[in-house]
Amino acid sequence: MATGALVPLEEYLSTTYEADCEYVDGEILERNMGEIDHAALQTVLVSWLFTQRKQFGIHIFTEIRTQVGGTRFRIPDIAVTLEKGKGRILKTPPFLCIEILSPEDRVSRMEEKIDDYLNFGVPHIWLIDPRKRSAWSYTQAGKRESVGVLRTLQPKIELSIHDLFAELDEEVESE
Repeated sequence: MATGALVPLEEYLSTTYEADCEYVDGEILERNMGEIDHAALQTVLVSWLFTQRKQFGIHIFTEIRTQVGGTRFRIPDIAVTLEKGKGRILKTPPFLCIEILSPEDRVSRMEEKIDDYLNFGVPHIWLIDPRKRSAWSYTQAGKRESVGVLRTLQPKIELSIHDLFAELDEEVESE
């Protein structure tokens, strides 16, 4: 949800928000967050990636401002880079962006965000829905629902969707 009035870029960059907001062409966009399954899935993913970081040569960042265009800043739930972070925000495309759906997320807004990542040059994007226990993978070649494995190339990261949701079930009681 946008806050209404356009905000100068300098104001956005110098402001700290209670829950960090995205910035798209002058609009401040609040992010949906704060739910148990979202938080638990984010923790499971970060923990798994962190234990594999040396093997894959990756660096993991949660909820980091990422400048995807001149006046567009997105905040992926998880950003994975092949280089160490530097500065206050990411200004080069992450290797992988992971987004976890919340019930309030709208498809059109998520598709716009994914398009921003792709246009910025992010080679791999994973979109995961913890409620429906489903996942999609996006690349320049297109979108596909991931049935058994989420994967990337160079480095080749493969994550079993079944194992991912089994870990989530250990953390969250289904309703």
